Amino acid sequence: MNAKIIESIPFPCVVTSSSNVILHSNEFVLHFTSCTDVQNMKISELFDVWEELKGGKLIHASCGGSSCIFMKTKLADSDDILFIGTASTELISLINELKESKRVNRELDAIIENSYDGIYITDKEGVTLKTNSAIERITGIPKDYYIGKNVNALISRGILENSVTHKVLNKKRSVSVVQLNRAGKETLLTGNPVFNDKGEIESIVTNIRDLSELNDLQSALRKATKLNDSYKKEIERLKGKTDVSGDVIIKSEELISIYETADRVVNVDATILILGETGVGKDVLARYIYINSARAKKGEFIKVNCGAIPADLLESELFGYEAGAFTGANKQGKPGMFELADKGVVFLDEIGELPLSLQVKLLRVIQEKEIQRVGGTAPKKVDVRILAATNKDLKEMVQIGEFREDLFYRLNVVPILIPALRERKSDILPLTELFLEKANKRYEKKKRMDAALKDFFYTYSWPGNVRELANLIERLVLISEEELLKIRDLPSEYQRQESPIHISKIVTLKEAAELAEEKILSLAVKRYKTTYEIAEALDSSQPTIVRKLKKYGLCFEQPVH
Repeated sequence: MNAKIIESIPFPCVVTSSSNVILHSNEFVLHFTSCTDVQNMKISELFDVWEELKGGKLIHASCGGSSCIFMKTKLADSDDILFIGTASTELISLINELKESKRVNRELDAIIENSYDGIYITDKEGVTLKTNSAIERITGIPKDYYIGKNVNALISRGILENSVTHKVLNKKRSVSVVQLNRAGKETLLTGNPVFNDKGEIESIVTNIRDLSELNDLQSALRKATKLNDSYKKEIERLKGKTDVSGDVIIKSEELISIYETADRVVNVDATILILGETGVGKDVLARYIYINSARAKKGEFIKVNCGAIPADLLESELFGYEAGAFTGANKQGKPGMFELADKGVVFLDEIGELPLSLQVKLLRVIQEKEIQRVGGTAPKKVDVRILAATNKDLKEMVQIGEFREDLFYRLNVVPILIPALRERKSDILPLTELFLEKANKRYEKKKRMDAALKDFFYTYSWPGNVRELANLIERLVLISEEELLKIRDLPSEYQRQESPIHISKIVTLKEAAELAEEKILSLAVKRYKTTYEIAEALDSSQPTIVRKLKKYGLCFEQPVH
């Protein structure tokens, strides 16, 4: 190579023979090595360090503390070798900057790709530059479909409803819109402009959030929170351990016997099955047993109405669930009623409404003293006493396959039947006085009852039992304008009394007996729910009752079992 050409190159430049002997060099080499003449020296002797990089294509050389990177090239017209160098610090700086730039780009790509929200990036003309996989989940369209397409084309094809990108370009600020996409999902789109140093928009980054999932989660959370709050209120209310004796009037021999039985079993952990019509006070007895037991100081009294909670929620409410057990489940899981009542009492009201699928799990709680959460794999020990109540005939339900026989016998260890209010008339007037006193206190009234109204209360049949009595008194205290309550203050449905049997002509004793029988049966089908209950009340057999109802053309409002 011509020496003048070598001299004109503005970088350290050396030409060597095939044996690495220096043939030509320029002033930059002399300056770099602080030598006056390098002719005929071996190039490796000229530098303190001479190491090959990239398979010999690059050479890292250093001399006197200075470094240089040489590019090695064989000349075409001879065996000589040309080395052209540059300061290594500059090159290394460029290489490091390039590596750092690539690392930052990889991180940004990973962040965009792994965002749960859809990310949609366009240039200032609205041409799509980049998207992520989340956009496929939200829109149902592959992310690569968008690349290179203008948002105008996507709108015209019905892919987008409107363009938040155009709104950002027009307003030169962040813009948010809510729209329904092609997949039927409600989405929130927020477009943000990216400006250059001149204040011009270079690109638009749009975040796409699927609101349908958020709405479902919020709805499920609201339901769970509402249910959870109701149980918290129940627990807080019961933490006061208020004595229920103020709500219990015990005058009749029947009720005295029942509460004596309860006193004998308060500290025995056997299950108790409380039977009786709706409104007779089954929950009052259950709380009485709890409050007078040793468990009142150790755990809570949790009442669960098996008929009031939807079947698909009842299992998770009773037994709890693990994290991620189902869509919308709390991330930490949730304890069930049996866990919340640990060391205390669970009162299962309307036990006859418990689905068969959950009856076997309840049996496990009674027998093994353990539960398993929904979505769980391991059982959890619980220490609870179970009280149950029903107004149904569980024996009949067992016969027709609606209730497990083994569970029935486990619950029926100590059965307690609370008679209807009409069967313990000596309790009616004391209860009347109690509820009148409480209603007066609550509403700051001074209402009294005259003798005729008290007589009505004593003779009335009270199909709704104690609950009906309490509700009627509260209603009278609220609606009556006079201080003295009289029969005329009763709602109209109570003033329509059952007409007595009336015979206006001579009939045979058999006919008279049939008239009385028909009248009694017509009253019975209004009061009772099954032919078994009628048979028990009238001291007759169930087949006889069925036959006589057919004879007189009488039937229940509800189908008879």
